[in-house]
Amino acid sequence: MPSQVQLFRDQKYHELKAQCIQKRQLFEDPEFPASDESLFYQSAPPRKVEWKRPKDLCEDPHLLVNGISSHDLHQGTLGNCWFVAACSCLALRNALWQRVIPDFNEQEWDPKNPQKYAGIFRFRFWCFGEWTEVVIDDLLPTMDGKLIYCHSNVKNEFWSALLEKAYAKLAGSYEALDGGSAADAIVDFTGAVAESVDLVKGKYGETISEQVKLFEDMMKVHKRGGLISCSITASSGGANEVETEMGLVIGHAYSVTAIRKLRLGERLIFSFKAEKLFMIRLRNPWGKREWNGAWSDNSEEWKKVSSSERKSLGLTLENDGEFWMTFEDWCKNFTDVDICWIVNTSYFSIHKTWEKKMMQGIWTKNSEPLLNRSGGCFDNRDTFLQNPQYVFDVKKTEDEVLVSLQQEDRRKYKKEGRGDSIPIGFEILKVEDNRSYRLHKLTVQERVATSLYINTRTVFLKRILKQGRYILIPTTYHPGITTKFILRLFTDVPSKLRELKADKPKMTCWSLLCGYPRRVTQIKVHSAEGLQKQDRSGGADHYVLVKCENQTVRSSVQHDRTSATFDTQAIFYRRSIDSPIIIQVWNSNILCDQFLGQAVLTALPSDPREQQTLQLRGRGSQEAAEVPGHITVRVFSSDDLVEL
Repeated sequence: MPSQVQLFRDQKYHELKAQCIQKRQLFEDPEFPASDESLFYQSAPPRKVEWKRPKDLCEDPHLLVNGISSHDLHQGTLGNCWFVAACSCLALRNALWQRVIPDFNEQEWDPKNPQKYAGIFRFRFWCFGEWTEVVIDDLLPTMDGKLIYCHSNVKNEFWSALLEKAYAKLAGSYEALDGGSAADAIVDFTGAVAESVDLVKGKYGETISEQVKLFEDMMKVHKRGGLISCSITASSGGANEVETEMGLVIGHAYSVTAIRKLRLGERLIFSFKAEKLFMIRLRNPWGKREWNGAWSDNSEEWKKVSSSERKSLGLTLENDGEFWMTFEDWCKNFTDVDICWIVNTSYFSIHKTWEKKMMQGIWTKNSEPLLNRSGGCFDNRDTFLQNPQYVFDVKKTEDEVLVSLQQEDRRKYKKEGRGDSIPIGFEILKVEDNRSYRLHKLTVQERVATSLYINTRTVFLKRILKQGRYILIPTTYHPGITTKFILRLFTDVPSKLRELKADKPKMTCWSLLCGYPRRVTQIKVHSAEGLQKQDRSGGADHYVLVKCENQTVRSSVQHDRTSATFDTQAIFYRRSIDSPIIIQVWNSNILCDQFLGQAVLTALPSDPREQQTLQLRGRGSQEAAEVPGHITVRVFSSDDLVEL
């Protein structure tokens, strides 16, 4: 259960419930009244809507009937199949829905003690990095005595209708839920990390190897508690909610309820080989209309499957909206899939665990370049680096990194005409190993990853990065746009993610005593070649040290080579402009490392900024005796501490 929960509109459930019981009246929510303003922000109701309590709709109302199931839900007249699909996914995981519906037994109707019922419910959603509790009354919109929006297929079960009302309150109105993303709802239900995959662009319908990889990834996510939904995007000019020849509905969100490898036929006693099919089970939120192709409910293909296997799959031959299809057919017929990772951060787990860091930020506009934090995407070269900057470290030789950038939920602004998500994305740059201040100019840094730029609430990227220091720059696509965001980073070992706020070293009392930096120098050591041989194979284990004043940056070791590519970056804020920068090449040994040579640089602002090759020399000045080998470097210096 979440340790800290925020209260939406500061409404305290237990206090409000106690007051209602004491006064012997049912709760009526002043923050989300039973009126048209809670239903619509733009449209008008086609007919008069009556708000009724569950006790007015049936004799024996319940929050849950025989637990919670993905089969409980039907969409109703609102275009929020995405919300219903997300609810279907949520219903598959007890630990997840019990977080969204806290203390569900306490909230349940109690026929033996009707005086304890106060017509008040509470639900919890993960809103912008924090669990938020939303309180509602049980007045639900109806026409002709029937619920008009999400409802259960059991007449006296109301968890889905009440959950939808709480979510509508969070969004500002029911109409604000018309059109949306199942991934967003799943994130709001769970705090998951959402990854959107374009099956068409990725050519998953054509490339078998990509299909297999995606299947294994999705099966792993599903087994570990993740939630998955998918849809078919209408072609340009095409209509939504239209059924294809194969029984699938365009522009409609489906929940994935199972992913399995299906064994065909009975396995022989002495043979462990059996043909296996990659299979996926989906559910249509309408509770009807199913796939009618291969492996549909009544297809011939199921005759190849043993009765025991059919039973373990839970195969039903009803038009209940749930159906199986092969993963290959799924890749060919669907266009988009949202994979929501429940990222495991527990140290007490048999599965891979992740180190998580989360930062809250804001893009803000300012006419002063050093204060502006809304510079737009990389295409805006003059202002791109004016965005917020976050630095993190990859400590392992290689590490898989998950990044999720999420903007604030803009549905609450729909009444003002500003409800659409802003195109956002981010860049990852490999920077100097000792950078501690904001980056002002791209020189030696390496652009290693770029996310999609898209007007969705969340942008996700999964990438393997090499050891080193990185800057992550979240941006809006266009400059000058202001809005809040949260940034989540998951790594195998702690990344020390933090925001870079200072542009240069701070002036302190210590600076007055020891001197304040007068010059900044960036250096990148690309490679070393022609080094003296160290072992019988002719190779060595090289690394470089870059020294300036009392600072040293060390590269990783390059094994068994006479030539080595380092691509090591360093930056120094130099108090003494006469102190040189020294680049040393060493050979790593078990007992004692061996010095192979060095280059000494004055690194003046007037020095050439192009890549240069330097001869290695012995210890001492720039005129020391030459030794075998040379290094390739690039150096930038400036007396303006905020130039680089």
